[in-house]
Amino acid sequence: MITGQPNTDDKFQDKLDDDDYPAYSMGRAAAIIGATQSFLRALDEAELITPQRSAGGHRRYSRYQLRLAARARELVDSGTALDAACRIIILEDQLAEAQRINAELVKERRSEASR
Repeated sequence: MITGQPNTDDKFQDKLDDDDYPAYSMGRAAAIIGATQSFLRALDEAELITPQRSAGGHRRYSRYQLRLAARARELVDSGTALDAACRIIILEDQLAEAQRINAELVKERRSEASR
């Protein structure tokens, strides 16, 4: 039935597809990346990831934050200090964003040149 209103299932699917939606509790997030909850708290204290809070004050993590946390765990497991691991991840993230922007600009220039 088409009512003009978004289907509740569509809204739910949009949240599942959103990399920034805080879908995971601290316990679930820790289990997914194979780390402890204290490791996730340390990443919050180091300001690598800042989880959102539920109405009850519980930390909630997004898929994007879990990717950063998993990368931090990788680096720490290989012997990198936590603060250095956080800095590496921030720089990697900034580089990826700069490369994305550069690719868009190159595409725009090529499009303009072909007109």
